Amino acid sequence: MILSVVMGSRAYGLETDASDTDRRGVFVAPTAAFWRLDKPATHRDGPLPEQFSWEVERFCGLALEANPTILECLWSPIIETITPAGQRLLDLRTAFLSERAHRTFGGYAETQFRRLDPAAPKWKQAMHMVRLLLSGLHLVRHGEPLVEVGGYRERLLAIRRGEVPWDEVNAWRAELSDELAAAPSVLPELPDRARVEEFLVGVRKEHL
Repeated sequence: MILSVVMGSRAYGLETDASDTDRRGVFVAPTAAFWRLDKPATHRDGPLPEQFSWEVERFCGLALEANPTILECLWSPIIETITPAGQRLLDLRTAFLSERAHRTFGGYAETQFRRLDPAAPKWKQAMHMVRLLLSGLHLVRHGEPLVEVGGYRERLLAIRRGEVPWDEVNAWRAELSDELAAAPSVLPELPDRARVEEFLVGVRKEHL
């Protein structure tokens, strides 16, 4: 394990007394294991409850595609484990950024929206839909996702508790979606694949 961070409600600043601790991490498989017909796992669960980790190559591939979950891991405010290779990965995090985030953050939120039933919404899902749009909008405008929600905490928790009418939640969602689609972006057109590949090759050499 080269990097382990806390994600979910505790990283977002949306924790309650009943919140679990969600952990996400990056591990490195031994380089020689890739020479075999059966390749190493690309991800794994555990060993702790609510813990999930990606093999470093899979993690980098998803980050280059602007996967929102992966990108937010790189900006988690709570780091539990980090090695020198993990620090190099964090130092590299802006190399993963690109205009693709405009589509992925908005697209993930839109997918969540389609799964919600206005007659009986799952309020926790609705809250995270709005949070994802806030994160994506901040990323496009400022070059990093909004992981810790700060001043939005009480309004988002009110949604989770079902205290905000669905029409109001949907109006906020639509407003944020429009802002995200129209926002001028500070992100580069493409990620820096060369820097990412240089990092990955270095990690593979270290674990040979």
